[in-house]
Amino acid sequence: MDQTVAAQEKSRDRLIDITLDVKSLGRANSNIEHEREVAIFDILDGNAFRVEGADDGPYKLNLSLAEDRLLFAISPSNGGDAVEHTIALTPLKRIVKDYFMICESYYEAVRTAPPARIQAIDVSRRGLHDEGSVLLKEKLLPKIIVDDDTARRLFTLVCSLHWKG
Repeated sequence: MDQTVAAQEKSRDRLIDITLDVKSLGRANSNIEHEREVAIFDILDGNAFRVEGADDGPYKLNLSLAEDRLLFAISPSNGGDAVEHTIALTPLKRIVKDYFMICESYYEAVRTAPPARIQAIDVSRRGLHDEGSVLLKEKLLPKIIVDDDTARRLFTLVCSLHWKG
């Protein structure tokens, strides 16, 4: 077993389960459902997730939307009490809206556009996704510390919660 993988498995600073609040989920098309499933799988496959001031991981995470806020309900895998951390969605709204628009353009282009056009749209899509993940990572600080890959995948989940079909 790779030493990095072994260290991640032993680390307490990680997520081992993620659920999305069904009441928060909007109607999603197959592309959004797929993105959601892949993001959860990828996060669980390897992540860095630390709750400042806590040493009771690994953790279970439930993500939900409440009014204009994103709620992280985090509980230790051993069944201890959950802690909640909320962040305002307002700073993320423009990026999420732009990301949805470019994703729609991307999915449409995949069906009809030449490869160069698809690639150009994908570059823009990835740039917005990166911008959103950096902002999300900043908003989680100082209470929740994540690595870049985990922030990217969490941003995908935030977008999937925000999607209203």
